[in-house]
This record gives sequence, C-alpha cells and structure tokens, in this order.
Amino acid sequence: MVSFLEVMKRAVTGKPCLARDFELKVFVPKLREIVKDYDIRYDPATIIPSDNSLADDVFKAAFDFFLETGAYCMDTERIIRFDEDEIKEGLKNAPSKALLGEGKDARTLSPRKPEDKTPPWCFLGAGGVPVSSEEIFSSLVKGYASIPEANSITTPALTSAGGLRIRPRSPIEMLGAIRNALLAREAMREAGRPGLPIMNTLATAESAVALAMALQPKYGLRATDGYLVAVMDPFKVDFDRLNKAYAVLSLGAPLGIAISPLLGGYSGGPEGTAVANAAYHLLATIVSKATWHLPFPLHIKYVCNTTPELLWLISVSGQAISRNTHLLSLNLNYTAAGPCTEMCLYEIAASVMTSVVSGLSIEALGVSGGKYEDNMTPMEPRFSAQMAHAAVGVKREDADVLVKKLAKRYVDKMANPPRGKTYQECYDIGKIEPSREYAGIYNTVKKELEDLGIELKSESR
Repeated sequence: MVSFLEVMKRAVTGKPCLARDFELKVFVPKLREIVKDYDIRYDPATIIPSDNSLADDVFKAAFDFFLETGAYCMDTERIIRFDEDEIKEGLKNAPSKALLGEGKDARTLSPRKPEDKTPPWCFLGAGGVPVSSEEIFSSLVKGYASIPEANSITTPALTSAGGLRIRPRSPIEMLGAIRNALLAREAMREAGRPGLPIMNTLATAESAVALAMALQPKYGLRATDGYLVAVMDPFKVDFDRLNKAYAVLSLGAPLGIAISPLLGGYSGGPEGTAVANAAYHLLATIVSKATWHLPFPLHIKYVCNTTPELLWLISVSGQAISRNTHLLSLNLNYTAAGPCTEMCLYEIAASVMTSVVSGLSIEALGVSGGKYEDNMTPMEPRFSAQMAHAAVGVKREDADVLVKKLAKRYVDKMANPPRGKTYQECYDIGKIEPSREYAGIYNTVKKELEDLGIELKSESR
C-alpha cells in the first residue's frame, strides 16, 4: 500500500507541470474524453436515476480518470500519479467503518448502499459558517447537540478572538482555534452530550499551525473526533493541507476530506462533475489516507447544490461510490435560500432525500452558501436529520417523483433566493427556541411532506 511518505516522495519527484497546464491541458481534456468514452449523459427528466449500470459506468470512468490524471502538488508543481494496482489496493484497504465519539455518544460510521434501510449518519451543525460572537457560537452548538438524531457536530467559525478580528496564520488564529475547541466542548456538555464528536476539525483553524496547536488534548479535542481537511479543485493538494492531514493521522484520528468540484468550472457540466465527484473519493483515499469523505459539488453561479442537475450528479456519483466501494461518504447540502424561509426547507428536503436513497449519509447544513455571518439556526439541521431518517428505505423511483415535486417549489427562485434571517432574528438564543414565524414555516412544510407521503418524526434520546 502506498504510504503517506511515498506520496510526499512523488510530490517532489513527479512529472513537472505548470498549474495552468495541469488544469487546461491535463484535467479538462482528459475528463471530457472519459465522459465521452463511457457515454455518460444527463437526463433532465430524471433527478434520482435508478439505472445501476449508469452508476457503475460513472465509477469506472472515475477510476480511469484518476489513474490517467493523478493529483497536482501546488508547492512543487509536480503531478503525483499511481498505477492501477496501487489504486485498487488503496480502495481495498480503505477503512470500512469509523468509531467516533465517546461514552454513550459513541457511534460507528458505516457505509451504505442505494435504498439502504440502515439509518444514515447525521453530521449536524453550521458547516463552518462564520458567527459574530462567542455567545452565538455557544448557543448554536448547544442547539445542535440537543438534536436527538445528531451523531456528530460541525461547529461554526469564530470571526474574532481576544477582541481582534482573526487573521489567517497569525497568533490570533491560533487563539481562535483554541477558543473554538473549548467553547464547543463546553456547549455539548451543557446539552448533556459531552461525548459527541466534532467532525469538521475546527472551522476557525484555517492554517496547519493553528490546527496543530488546537489538537492538544487539554483544549478538548480527542482522537475520536473526525477531523476534516480540504482538497482543492481541480485535483490539487498543497503542503499546508497535507500538513493538516499528517497531523490528524499522527493523532490516530479519523481523517475526513472535503471535496467540492464546481458545476460549470473545470469539471464542465453535470456528467463531468459527477465523474470528478466520484474520482475525488479515490484521490482522498490514496493521497490523503482519508477515513471518510465529504463531497459537496456546487453550482458555480448559484453557490448551492440543490438545482436539479446538481441533485442528479450527487445521486449518480453517490450511487457510483456506494455500489462499488465500502468508502464512508456523506453529502453536504448547500441551499440557496436562508433560514426562516420555506424555500430553504424545500431545498433541504430534496437534497437529503437524494443523498440518503443514493447510499450516502449527510452533513447538514450550509445555508445560503455560508456567505453571511449568523445565517443559520438549529432548525435546518434538525429538519435535515428528520428528513434523513424519513428517507430510509425509500425506493429511488419513488424518491425521484418526490424530489421533482419539491424542486418545482424553488427552482424558479434560484437566481434571487431569499436571504432569510439571522439566528438572533428568528430564534430565542437563550432558550434556543424558534420564533413563532419559523415554527409556523416548519409546520407548513412538514404538513406538505406528509401530504406527499413523507412523515417526519423526531427520535428520542
């Protein structure tokens, strides 16, 4: 099996290539060629395909694409490549489960298959969206931890520490990362869920040095948390992100890799982005030694992944991975609309249903593309978790009918979605309770889902 050290060796000794040449002379033409060779086509009449051969072709295309393209190291300007046997061995030996959390909150993250009756892993929270104060941070995390279906937490990102605005790679960033860890763990204790894992590393720790500082156990992070590191589009890594990965691997913790190909970017249309989304799982497994994977393809214009073509590629690439590997994959849904709007909940319902029936677990939630401070509440992840459990065992054909009905409720608003309200505008942040307006919106959408045959129930702890 290719070791992390061998990956670094190839990052230094691989074929030289300028970044622009890798993007436009390697990645783009090879992806177009692979899509054409496998005759992968997007059908606008279908959002959730039930054609297993299509999913399997997407996986084969992803395998061939990664085999021929490799990964690109930004710092050395060299291509890191692997042969067919090395990729197959890496997939065979990749983790098929991960024990996360401690005590009564410990759970095992397991792979799923399309139409699986196994409940999905629910990774709930802010998705690293920035917050304006420690008070808002703590209230949100406590609200997330109080959701019965929560298997793990994703924290917000502090924007200041010690009264100063956080600047990347500065001592203030390190202070912010430490405060992030301490505040999150304390909020979960107050919610009665001290053992819940934090699975987005630390949203405040942008640099490797800040992450390494915050990894010290005295600040509250544990080897049973699920640390998250990003890979850049297209197929790029750099020393800072590899340093983060190595720090997490040295801790013996489950490493997650976030991957976000852009529809309309280097990957092209839905067909190419579907292949790239699946191929990123192979890159993360072989290069970064990932235990779990967090894909979130985005629309280059709308900065969300709830348009019909995005849902299609999420479904087909999710089925490609879940049918052909035992990799642990979760889809992160990004809505166009903000909190306290019906559109936001419709988007969540469509995205979560698509992910779960396609064999994925979920992270929820990146609201409004994560563009605004305090622009999230505990309602969206709560609704996501309820929807995820309601989607268990639903057939793909039935889910396709439902999701198309949901998409019709919001697609004409994608170009100008409602921003919604901040946490403090639609919640009592002390009691962590939604306003009458937001509770009414939730009940309205819940009733509409019931009329469509989907019943939302809250689990008990």
